[in-house]
Amino acid sequence: MRIVTKTLLKRRPRLIVGSLVAAALALLSSPTVMADFSRLAELQDSGFAISAEARLLNAPEVTLASINPNAERSPASVTKAYLGAAALNRFGPQHRFTTQLVSTGEIDANGVLQGDLVFDGGGDPGLTSENLWRLVQRLQQAGVRDVAGGLVVSQWRFGPVECITTDRCDALSRVANSYSAPLSSAGVNFGSWCVNVAPASTPGEPARITHCDGPSSLTRVDNRVTTRPDNSGTKLNAERITDERGDIMRISGQISTNAWPRDVYRAASDSAAQTAQTLHAMLMRAGIVMGSEPRVTAEPPPQGASRLAAVDSKPLQEILLRIMNYSNNYMADVLALNLVETPKAQLRQAGEALETYATSLPGHGPVTLESGSGLTTGNRTSAHSINVMLESMFHQASLFPSFVATFQSPANGVMRFIRRGPDVFQTNVMIKTGTLNQPFAVRAAAGYFRTVSGRWGVFSVLVNGDSSTPYLNWTKVLEPLAQDLDEMIRAH
Repeated sequence: MRIVTKTLLKRRPRLIVGSLVAAALALLSSPTVMADFSRLAELQDSGFAISAEARLLNAPEVTLASINPNAERSPASVTKAYLGAAALNRFGPQHRFTTQLVSTGEIDANGVLQGDLVFDGGGDPGLTSENLWRLVQRLQQAGVRDVAGGLVVSQWRFGPVECITTDRCDALSRVANSYSAPLSSAGVNFGSWCVNVAPASTPGEPARITHCDGPSSLTRVDNRVTTRPDNSGTKLNAERITDERGDIMRISGQISTNAWPRDVYRAASDSAAQTAQTLHAMLMRAGIVMGSEPRVTAEPPPQGASRLAAVDSKPLQEILLRIMNYSNNYMADVLALNLVETPKAQLRQAGEALETYATSLPGHGPVTLESGSGLTTGNRTSAHSINVMLESMFHQASLFPSFVATFQSPANGVMRFIRRGPDVFQTNVMIKTGTLNQPFAVRAAAGYFRTVSGRWGVFSVLVNGDSSTPYLNWTKVLEPLAQDLDEMIRAH
């Protein structure tokens, strides 16, 4: 009896450990865990087409829930996650885009540049007026006091880029929003004009409107804003229209005498021409007199041109943070065009570069990406394919921190509409959303989550309507998605 008892005691710990391991593996691989996309799936009853998948990463990989995971749907702005991944793989997180002023002319003893001053657009998606002021300052430091020739803005890398979406095509003549300007490698301020509206000192007088970068407006202004007495409220409507003489900012409404000035942004009809006007005005304000009016060209700077001034962009990881957090379509498509290696790039070529990246990932399915912004419903991918891309980035230790940082936490993201759902969902998820309303509704979301036990997971949800489906409020997608993901996070 003693020998038998001793033998049983020796074997029992191994049996217990083995049973626990088997039970754990069974739990992880079991599809019976009470967590799925059952709430989200109810949207199918209203005619919406869904592709969705959520799964845990690292061995053993576990699919937690899915709805038609391989079906191709429009991802809308979730496309920008592909863009971020492709750009990081191509350039690296610390890559910077350089914009420069060059010339073949010499600077004489009086500081006069004997030739044209060429603005070589570097395709910086985040180029701003601040960068232009630095260029002007560095030009002065190089000894330039006046320019005998003129300012030439070169958009030889890409631009003007053919419009393929309604908003950008409409923006050629009229627009009531920002970030929809025609694309260019020489664009500044996201292709948008900015004017500042301030109240006059006396009620009844027109408001004072100036350009955001100076005391006068760089484009014509049709001022229809009336100053009202204190505390009357401020209501402004603005659109940019274009006629044979160029762009006009038409602004109407009212502003109170005690109101703070307001900045108003509207897309320009020609991004490179806007840069030419803005930089020319800055040069003149700095006392650098130009010999002729500014002009735009699609030709590269002349052979042998020397650099006079240059400015670098923010690092790519910071550019991506703005693109993803604010879903800036102008920045996204400019960055995508940088993926094209040949000059005079067009959006379809940028899409093909993204497709090449995506299809290089093992396990990725068919994909069509016509743009990097996701503005067009012609973009097509599946929930499973998006998860393949997300998982690929997760396993790249040198790129993943920069990539995941561009996604928003629902608890404190800049987009307030995602701040909903259970606490666990809000604090354990990093998400990128996508929205389209025309020609049909698209509500998409993808990203990462951490379970209560600390495991990483990926999820992708693409909900597409058609001409017969009702308007799709984000609440109808986010609330069931948040509940479903919350249960998955808690269950593991």
